[in-house]
Amino acid sequence: MLAWRDGWAWDTSGVTDHGVRYFDDYRPGTTYDCGSVEVSEAEIISFAKQFDPQPFHVDPAAAAHGPFGGLIASGWHTTALVMRKLVENFLPAEASLGSPGVDELRWPHPVRPGDTLRVRATVLEARRSESKPDRGIMKTALEAVNQDGRRVMHATATNFLRVRPGLDS
Repeated sequence: MLAWRDGWAWDTSGVTDHGVRYFDDYRPGTTYDCGSVEVSEAEIISFAKQFDPQPFHVDPAAAAHGPFGGLIASGWHTTALVMRKLVENFLPAEASLGSPGVDELRWPHPVRPGDTLRVRATVLEARRSESKPDRGIMKTALEAVNQDGRRVMHATATNFLRVRPGLDS
């Protein structure tokens, strides 16, 4: 699928598996199931060696005697996995204009090797920008739960999204 944005053609066919969505398609109170991802020990160690090399993330033997009683994923790894699922299943490549950040990012329960995380996004607020009418501002509650239903990550994200062409005046 080829989407045009600011004079550039963006090939979105390999990015998302959802239909073309714009700001106008997101309604407060709507929850989106963004799929699941399994976390392996090798992935935990590989990510942590590069970005968060604490013993309980990179060394199974040391982690067994550490504060979590075993190897756990870095919270940043968990966040990166959640972001991937959001890009694949929630954020529209055709309309996403980035984010100024997230609030209240928390990792209340550790992610362990073999865990399967299910990601959900719930639209909390959606309003048109007063200063830039071609876009909207959306606040979303993000959540990842493991196979036992334990919440392993939650945050509130703000995103800028393009308004559907023809409705931006």
